[in-house]
Amino acid sequence: MKQPDGFASKGEESLVCKLQKSIYGLKQASRQWYLKFDEVVKSQGFIDNPLDECIYMKFNGKNFIFMLLYVDDILLASSNLSMLHDTKGMLSNHFDMSDLGEANYVMGIEINRDRERKMIGLCQKAYIEKVLKRFNMGNCTGCDVPFSKGDKLSSEQSSKTEQERQEMKDKPYASLVGSLMYAQVCTRPDLAFCISVLGRFQSNPGQAHLIAGKKVLRYLQRTKEYKLVYRKVKNLQLEGYADADFAGCQDTKKCTSGVVFLFAGAAVAWKSMKQQYVSTSTMQAEFLAIYEATSMAVWLKNFMSMLRIVDSIQRPIQLWNDKTAAVYFAQGNKRSSGMRHLHLKFLSAKEKIRDGETALSHIGTDFMIADPLNKGLPNHVFHRHVTSMGLQFSFDT
Repeated sequence: MKQPDGFASKGEESLVCKLQKSIYGLKQASRQWYLKFDEVVKSQGFIDNPLDECIYMKFNGKNFIFMLLYVDDILLASSNLSMLHDTKGMLSNHFDMSDLGEANYVMGIEINRDRERKMIGLCQKAYIEKVLKRFNMGNCTGCDVPFSKGDKLSSEQSSKTEQERQEMKDKPYASLVGSLMYAQVCTRPDLAFCISVLGRFQSNPGQAHLIAGKKVLRYLQRTKEYKLVYRKVKNLQLEGYADADFAGCQDTKKCTSGVVFLFAGAAVAWKSMKQQYVSTSTMQAEFLAIYEATSMAVWLKNFMSMLRIVDSIQRPIQLWNDKTAAVYFAQGNKRSSGMRHLHLKFLSAKEKIRDGETALSHIGTDFMIADPLNKGLPNHVFHRHVTSMGLQFSFDT
């Protein structure tokens, strides 16, 4: 934005006009919009969730309404139609709003419902088809898994010569990873590990990395109708699974932690990340994954406590791990000279278990749902765990 001609005074050419009001398109506009919206809704009795300040809540006895804000898109969810209509009226009185009715699409996520069986599904088929078309893979042949057992990617496969770098310069590798990332973050925990690995080579990708990225697209071609299906359950309880590989990174020999939390029959939070330090044993690698799980569990517990609709959230969050030695160590039932060098922050996992915020138990490897988040697996094992995360093609499967 420039000052109109003729406003500059002689000797004061460096002075500019100061805007008294935010204008759409300014860097500060989104912040000013949020502050205005926050002021209005709080004056109407809403409170924000301190764990996510773009989620507003209002309670009236047993009735509630939640308001989710993303820039200028608003999603409302309420247990009471009167509260819902009153909130819509309030928003329309203060802002120029359009009521789009029952939510079917939110930020590229399709919402499917089966009211008779009390099920709801979240799907990104339209977004995935758009990504496939963007990278000229709309008619590609699908494949069974995004990252097979035995697949290896490393910096040794990066472009080494100037000719190779020039060949890769016009390849949209970073855009591909970014596009896949949005699907992974929203509804596709099955992509978490492969996207984590692909993201390590964005500064200097090679042909092998690009081929691996296209393999993920081929997997999405086959599974683009996957949806996260949540359902009514008798015991509404949050539980988490934590797992780790050992020295899986080909360049650093660091391990990868995989964590997934299930609620109402499907995944609600997940993470796949390379560990910060090189682990000297599988026990240490698994304990660091447990640390990540306990940290995420505390955040989820605090977040859900603010919603006031999940009574069981006040009980310890159940965590599962498939390494007996790591479970015993985290519970304080085992001492190990091989763990003395751990950074102190990781020991907070033991504190959270001791204080009753979380509960940790051993589970067999065959039932470790977080396995696909830290390594490539045989096809049948991968699909079994993905199904356990709540991903399925329809409400019937």
